[in-house]
Amino acid sequence: MNKLKETYRDIIISRGSEEGEESTAKRSGEWTKLKHPPIETYWLFPPEKEDKAPSSSKGGIKSLLNYPIKIRDSLKGIGRSKSMQVVLQGARDPKDEQLVQSFREMLLLEGQLPPKRNDYHTLLRFLRMRDFDISKSKEMFLNYLKWCADYGVDTILKEFKFEEYAEVKKFYPHGYHGVDKFGRPIYIERIGMVDLNALLQVTTVERFIRHHVSEQEKTLSFRYPSCSIAAKRHIASTTSILDVTGVGMSNFSKPARYLFMEILKIDCNYYPETLHRLFIINAGSAFRMLWKVVKAFLDARTLAKIQVLGSNYLSNMHELIDPSNLPSFLGGNCTCSDYGGCLFSDKGPWNNPEIKEVLQAVSATEEVDTLGGNGGEPSEMGIVQDQEDSKYEENRIRNKLASEKIAAFEAALDETKMKIEALAAALEDTKMTLKGLAQHIEDLKN
Repeated sequence: MNKLKETYRDIIISRGSEEGEESTAKRSGEWTKLKHPPIETYWLFPPEKEDKAPSSSKGGIKSLLNYPIKIRDSLKGIGRSKSMQVVLQGARDPKDEQLVQSFREMLLLEGQLPPKRNDYHTLLRFLRMRDFDISKSKEMFLNYLKWCADYGVDTILKEFKFEEYAEVKKFYPHGYHGVDKFGRPIYIERIGMVDLNALLQVTTVERFIRHHVSEQEKTLSFRYPSCSIAAKRHIASTTSILDVTGVGMSNFSKPARYLFMEILKIDCNYYPETLHRLFIINAGSAFRMLWKVVKAFLDARTLAKIQVLGSNYLSNMHELIDPSNLPSFLGGNCTCSDYGGCLFSDKGPWNNPEIKEVLQAVSATEEVDTLGGNGGEPSEMGIVQDQEDSKYEENRIRNKLASEKIAAFEAALDETKMKIEALAAALEDTKMTLKGLAQHIEDLKN
């Protein structure tokens, strides 16, 4: 079986000076920095035993899908299926796992571990974004939970209906289209073709932002798990392409700035570490002037993942994306003529009927076991992490904390007992001293 060995640039982030100097993304070998490879690095699908040579890659995926489909009549089994866990979780870095465990214990001890959005991969994303600084990660994570509650994120996929979707696409061309060579979903925006005035005639800025959040949730809940099954490895980030043909300072009007800043804030603060690579293509001199302003709002970790390219971008993109997954307007081979264009197709593994059936089975398992409580919507937590293991781990932590409290209480009792005994001994000494003094007084009288 041909196995993809992805080549990637190390993401190197310096801490900056103690005086608060801004962190900078640099090539390796210049000075000491924090180094985090792509987020899927430790989540690769373990090598298969090559007992039989597969007839084709399609057959390999089919055999992977057949196992959970065969046990549809026994849905409780699939939720605890070790093979499904291996496919969707992959291997974990022991150091990362220890840090996530410490983070989870701290949140639980302080009564701040939520019943949802508490899985390993979610906690790891926030830890990575803050360079594994527990205090900063906690602040960011708690802000995220508050935003989720205030914005109604848990119900957005069920309740938000974006009826103007087709019209919006005409004036703001964007969408998901295929996967890169590693299996990550590809997201494309044609910024140079955005007609903001026409867009605001068919929707509002607030509704468009809500649509963006719903797409982010759909990616976490459906696209990443679907891509994981198709690629046989854990997928947890997106490769994005922004076509900025003709974009310059004149495009950055007040409504455009507000829309950009709101989406940037949401993506950076609430969906960290979900961007693998961003190609900004067809960047002319006008955009490069604008880019000097825009990049000031981006942190060093994000900047390290961005390539700003001119019109000769294909060789760079082909390193990561096969031409069959690139639309023809970006120099690829795909037209999606049956869907009215590539950005209307939502092409990807998440629309594969067999993969959908797997995810529906996993979701149904959560309902049977009364663990999910999310109305049948597959969630990243339910798909990526066995819920029973999660609850068992929480109980283990609670028992550990209770044992520590009991041990501390017993130690305090022992210390108090020793102090009482010492006080009793001191009282006895005082009694003997007073008795001797009384005898001495009697002797003086005589």
